[in-house]
Amino acid sequence: MTITETNKKILDFNYQLAAQDEAFPTLQVLANDGSVVDEAALERTGLTDDQLVELMKHMLFSRELDIRSTKLAKQGRFGFFAPTAGQEASQMASAFAFNDEDWLFPGYRDIPEIIMKGWPVWKAILWSRGHVQGNVMTTDDGKDVHSWFPQIIIGAQYVEAAGVALGLKKRQKDAVAYAYTGDGGTSQGDFYEAMNFAAAYQANAVFIAQNNGFAISTPRDFQTAAKHLAAKGWAAGIPSVVVDGNDAIAVYLAAKEARQWAASGNGPVLIETLTDRLEPHSTAGDDPLRYRTKDDIDAWWQKDPLLRMRHFLTQRGIWNEELETAYIAEVNAHIDDQIKRADGVEKQKISDFLKNTLEVPSQVMQEQIAIFESEGK
Repeated sequence: MTITETNKKILDFNYQLAAQDEAFPTLQVLANDGSVVDEAALERTGLTDDQLVELMKHMLFSRELDIRSTKLAKQGRFGFFAPTAGQEASQMASAFAFNDEDWLFPGYRDIPEIIMKGWPVWKAILWSRGHVQGNVMTTDDGKDVHSWFPQIIIGAQYVEAAGVALGLKKRQKDAVAYAYTGDGGTSQGDFYEAMNFAAAYQANAVFIAQNNGFAISTPRDFQTAAKHLAAKGWAAGIPSVVVDGNDAIAVYLAAKEARQWAASGNGPVLIETLTDRLEPHSTAGDDPLRYRTKDDIDAWWQKDPLLRMRHFLTQRGIWNEELETAYIAEVNAHIDDQIKRADGVEKQKISDFLKNTLEVPSQVMQEQIAIFESEGK
């Protein structure tokens, strides 16, 4: 190609837009009917049949927790809750690729991933209610859970992850920091700043952007003109991939290889998972039918990641309806127990809130604490 032809191509802005779209093919291993479309990719995951069953159980657990949490919220027995139905592959399959030494930085929709790392459900319930014990990131037997608190500030968890990722690199740890945000989070300054920082220092980070279609009521197309959210990772100089977010096997493969890359000192990776938020943004009065159609929602339910995984495992001969029914009963019995435990925790008093505000209460706060304690509050 001559210089003239090259220059013409550089200045062909329509070509640039088309090139952006073509630069990010979608990684897929399972078709919507559960059939394998890439045997080599499936083999590359290294997943055994036992691990595939374990992953399915994590996804089912997430769905059942979503169902029960929604019911509790409607009964006024839950605090803030962001539904997760439809994102089980995006969340649980990616988290399945990381280990106990890796540090998780979740958003408020990523409670299932923290529980996968050992955080008890009863603490997750207390966190939703604003109870201080819901911020204790330990297992029931007192072991530390390598996870930060669910981040309410959109995209801020990326900045936190970048800092820890650099610390892991400096300590030469075989570990990474991995963070989740939604498509709305990619429109925040923290999103780019974190990736830019992590890339500049080649920190051990894996950033996961769950493109679930809507930032509350704002469609993804209204947020950015970028053809793919993954393209934003290229702006920071890091490898970026687009994955079928309803394909648990593809999501796992992308996360596994991104973790290996980052833990080896090569710097961060950005993964965009294409999925859908099948339910309201939160149980705090959101009605998705005000900004999307029932036909659109129904179409996405036909792409339910649980259906795809169920078909795949059934065709493989390692899963059936009897196993699923028994496991769901087991999960609900566990959730029942965890609800009772959360309900049994002593409610916080006004004096407790004041005591927990500052490590060393001011003189005025000490006086207030004394007054409220004298009143039994």
